[in-house]
Amino acid sequence: MSESESSFAGRFDHGGRSLANRIAVVTGGSSGIGAACVRALAEQGATVVIGYNCGADRAEALRDSLPGSGHRCMPIPLSGETNANRYEALIAELSASSGKVDILVNSAGFTKRIPHTDLDTLDPALFNEILVTNAGGTFAVTRAFMPLLRASGDAVVVNISSVSAFTGAGSNIAYCASKAALDTMTKSFARAFGHGIRFLSVSPASVDTDFVGGRNREELASKAAKTPLGRIVTPEDVADAVIACATHLRTATGTHIVIDGGHTL
Repeated sequence: MSESESSFAGRFDHGGRSLANRIAVVTGGSSGIGAACVRALAEQGATVVIGYNCGADRAEALRDSLPGSGHRCMPIPLSGETNANRYEALIAELSASSGKVDILVNSAGFTKRIPHTDLDTLDPALFNEILVTNAGGTFAVTRAFMPLLRASGDAVVVNISSVSAFTGAGSNIAYCASKAALDTMTKSFARAFGHGIRFLSVSPASVDTDFVGGRNREELASKAAKTPLGRIVTPEDVADAVIACATHLRTATGTHIVIDGGHTL
């Protein structure tokens, strides 16, 4: 094997670049997609901060199950305006302990299952709550972490979006709008902060979690059966895409990675 072939093989052995000595923060990290991302990052060698809103017990149980050491749990709610001081305290703590953040996964979000024709239930107040939480809250978290991301010199922010952002089909109209806003915000951040920080969206179709109340596995299986791949998207599928963003897709920024089994074809 030539030197160049050996170098190529080494780079892509065991899932790409090692995440050893990398600090990762995952919002919504106590369950669902976020928890799968936490596990995958820790398995790749990263030290992970498990961000949670109400799931402190779940976050601590997850932390105790992870390989490696130094993992911690921290409350990271998405309501930026009302939690500005909490963000400041969090950033100060991480600045003192690690001085940087290399990977930020914005997985936290909020939705309710509302038929798109039901405009009585989706009133302006609820629309704004969903939009501000999913887009505005993610902006607030990302903004707060920017000094630590810049300190990395080679950071990546992965926003967990949805194919709803560009299909207009999803749990409700506001959710679709919030994910479209998230994707556009990802592009704006990527353009503005390309020197040292990459920004990507990972866009799954319906994922096998309890994120959307009232959706069962039979419904997911029925939808998946109509796709080219014929399989349900799992939280681990999403986590694998996040790992790829951190380890393999070194020249990708400002775009979305679709992992929907062909749902949108």
